[in-house]
Amino acid sequence: MVSMEALWKATDPKKWREALSQYAEVIERQGVAKLPDRERWYRSELPGLISARQPRHVTLPELIRLTEWKMSRGTWRAPNLVLVKGNDAGVVRELSGAALAQVPHPTAPIRALAELAGVGPATASAVLAAAEPAAYPFFDELVAGQVAGLGNVAFTLGYYARYAEAVRARSAQLGSDWTAGMVEQALWANVGGKAGVH
Repeated sequence: MVSMEALWKATDPKKWREALSQYAEVIERQGVAKLPDRERWYRSELPGLISARQPRHVTLPELIRLTEWKMSRGTWRAPNLVLVKGNDAGVVRELSGAALAQVPHPTAPIRALAELAGVGPATASAVLAAAEPAAYPFFDELVAGQVAGLGNVAFTLGYYARYAEAVRARSAQLGSDWTAGMVEQALWANVGGKAGVH
C-alpha cells in the first residue's frame, strides 16, 4: 500500500496498477457478507443492463440494489434506503433516462438523478459510474479525501464536479487505458476500504 498522499501524487502508472490490482481483495476483506456479490453485479452486470436499453435508464429494483452496493461499501443508512425504495418505478425510469441523456455534462446528470427520493450526489454518481465509468467516478468520501486541493469532503454538486474533474484529469495522465472509475477504485483500495483493512 502506498500512503494516501503518495498515491494521489504518483505519476508512475505501475503504482496505480498495483493499488487497482488490490481492489477485489480489499472488497473481500471488508467482512460485509453481501458486498462481494453486490460488487460483481455492480461492475459486471449493471453496465450492460443500462447500455442495452434505448433510451438508457435504470429501473427501481436496480436503483435499490445499487444503493445497497453503495452502502455495503461505505456507511449503511437505512432511512435513505427506505426513501429510495419508496420512489415510483416510472419516475425512476423517466428521471434516470433524462439524466443519462445529459451525459457528458459534468453535473446535469447528477442534478437530475438527485431529484429522486433518497438519492444525493453519491448515489447519483454510482448510477453514472456504472453507465459511463470513463467520465464519472463514484463519489466516495475515502477517495475524495485523498484528492489534493479539494478541501473537506462535502456531498454537494459543486464538490462532486471538482472531485470528478480531478479524477478524470488523473486518469488522462495515467494513459488511455485508464478511466475515472479505475482511478476511484485504486484510491479506495489504497486506503483499505471503509474499515482501513490492509
